[in-house]
Amino acid sequence: MWLLRAYLISTMYIDTSTVHGKYTRHLLRTSYRENGDSKHRTIVNLSHCPDDVIAAFKLALRHKDNLAELIAIDESISLHQGRSFGAVWTIHQVAKELGIVQALGNGRDGKLAMLQIIARVLEQGSRLSAVRLANRHALREILDLNSFNEDDLYANLDWLAENQAKIENRLFALNPSPDKGLYLYDVTSSYLEGTQNELSAFGYNRDKKKGKRQIVIGLLCDSDGKPLSVEVFSGNTQDTQTVSHQIDKLSKRFGGVPITLVGDRGMIKAPQIDELASFGMHYITAITKPQIKTLLSNGTIQMTMFDQAMTEVITDEGTRYVVRRNPVRAAQLQSVRTDKLASLQRFVDSRNKYLADHSRAQVEVAVRKITSKSVRLVISDWLMVHADGRQLSLQVNLEQLQEAEKFDGCYVIKTDLTPEQASKEVVHDRYKDLSQVEWAFRTCKTTNLEVRPVFVRRADRTRGHVFVVMLSYLVVWALSRRWWDVELTLEESLDHLAGIEMVEVRANGRPCCNKIMVPDELGTRLLEKAKVILPEITPAIRGPVATRKAMRKRRAS
Repeated sequence: MWLLRAYLISTMYIDTSTVHGKYTRHLLRTSYRENGDSKHRTIVNLSHCPDDVIAAFKLALRHKDNLAELIAIDESISLHQGRSFGAVWTIHQVAKELGIVQALGNGRDGKLAMLQIIARVLEQGSRLSAVRLANRHALREILDLNSFNEDDLYANLDWLAENQAKIENRLFALNPSPDKGLYLYDVTSSYLEGTQNELSAFGYNRDKKKGKRQIVIGLLCDSDGKPLSVEVFSGNTQDTQTVSHQIDKLSKRFGGVPITLVGDRGMIKAPQIDELASFGMHYITAITKPQIKTLLSNGTIQMTMFDQAMTEVITDEGTRYVVRRNPVRAAQLQSVRTDKLASLQRFVDSRNKYLADHSRAQVEVAVRKITSKSVRLVISDWLMVHADGRQLSLQVNLEQLQEAEKFDGCYVIKTDLTPEQASKEVVHDRYKDLSQVEWAFRTCKTTNLEVRPVFVRRADRTRGHVFVVMLSYLVVWALSRRWWDVELTLEESLDHLAGIEMVEVRANGRPCCNKIMVPDELGTRLLEKAKVILPEITPAIRGPVATRKAMRKRRAS
């Protein structure tokens, strides 16, 4: 019935013309009136269809009144199951709205990069898996790609690494930030399974993977947490060593207004502050617990300040310290400390039972094991193990415990911004915005995008891979905001949209176009919230995409 409805519109016609005298194009168009003006709209480009199919369309439009009879008689038109369409189309449209498609360009490399982004959002994996994904999803129809394999995608990573700065600059120009002078920056690490990656090295492993090489990733975001730039460093690079790269990037590429860089404690220290000042930039960061104790000892701040909602101190040098205690965090730390003590007590009970059951067991060994466990739990400062014969017990040093509890939930934010430039509440809120960068790292490193395993060895391709993940996160960031009130996870929402498939229309056994299924109620709601409109018809692209190496041969080898 959809075919009847499509062709019984009286204003539909075939527009045929020769372009530049080189080739002939055929457009299925419709005319209509709007506000008294005659307008035309292209429904589908039929230029790829053979001449007999074009003739059939023209014949059908000349005999609209008898079209039903013609279709009943003509058995050469058949419908076949097509590829998944809804999820790919949604991701592509959101990427187009964000400026990603325009920043990448309309060339083949830009389209291959967009394919990698869509594949990363839908199903995380290697370049080989992205090629296989194109046989199940309408990637080629939407991106207008005819043939490619995994080698093309690996080469595309080289292109992305080479053009990353240009693409980031275009994105920055197309997406104005609500606060152009404020930037959030943080770093993380991602461990590697192999040892051959050119950027891999042993360093401070945030993933707690002992014996694993890693890479360090720095992410720069705007005040909304929208990613602007990503950079990959060698795995043994310290956090402070990455800040200079961001200062140079901000001054040369994202400047133009007074800049404030927000970074976590331990990242922006005295050398980085001096470098920021030399470029006329400001900073917002936090100080460590030993630094808080130093400020208390020299009288810059007092412990009573933490009992207030929020207070600040301005030194003679112009440095501001915003002082606050988070009662929720303090309660959490107290609960964690209690749980750790209970866990260690259970371990002591098990050691006591073992000593009672085994007369030759040594008390010194049991004490050493309990002490070692208390060190791992980070409670050894206020807890000791006491032995009374072969009976062990825990003794709490109340003075040391109170000293540890005194700083629960306490933190101090440091900045050189004046009160006229930003109030203490604004300084505090901007520092807390770093949680958006942390959320970006969790999204990129875990189930949503899975930056690891990396599957590449060369430095440029590693940078290209991480850049693909950042651009994919930009799409996820936008979709998460639009679907925030939908009672589904992002993965569940995309899976549901992936159920919207194409129906392939064949004439005389040859594909001529694809009809898009009508979404159900939930699919319609997801599309509306994502601000995406599905087309009715798309052109057909013939032939499957084949990987360079057959999977059966690879598995047998």
